[in-house]
Amino acid sequence: MNTKKNLVKVFTTFGVAALSVSATGLVANADMVYTVQSGDTLSSISYKFAKDNSLINEIAKDNNLSDISQLHVGQKLLIKGNGEISSMDDQKTSSDENKDAKTPELSSSEQAAKEWIAQHESGGSYTAQNGVHYGRYQLDLAYLGGDLSPEHQEEVAKQYMQNRYGSWQAAQAHWIANGWW
Repeated sequence: MNTKKNLVKVFTTFGVAALSVSATGLVANADMVYTVQSGDTLSSISYKFAKDNSLINEIAKDNNLSDISQLHVGQKLLIKGNGEISSMDDQKTSSDENKDAKTPELSSSEQAAKEWIAQHESGGSYTAQNGVHYGRYQLDLAYLGGDLSPEHQEEVAKQYMQNRYGSWQAAQAHWIANGWW
């Protein structure tokens, strides 16, 4: 049963990841850290985010790349949700790993369902890890794109919930019925 749960999580993660990409290829209003993979070029990275080569010069300039043909596996690039790319020096980090980032616009019942999921997935911890699942909502590491900050986890969880369930209460009902969300 656990294998089935993990396979379903992987498949739904990739499906929702595809749904969360906007027309320009950027995740709406969410910064992410892109980790250079084997075979990546500035052109292929630009294509992943803009579906064309329009970001090549911006990526090179904003990340102080002196040779645009030299990328290194594991190199990090911060991709801003507004389409701007900046160096890792500009990335904000959180020193409070266990802060409770609540969304004020949620009703009390939605907030309660969200908290219920977090408690059942990770005990509320932003650093909990179970295989390829990480953080407060046990999101797939690939889905988090290298940014493990609590703020990013909250944003990705919110997008996942909206795309898959439409509400935290519906996500909670699914969790109760299936043992995962």
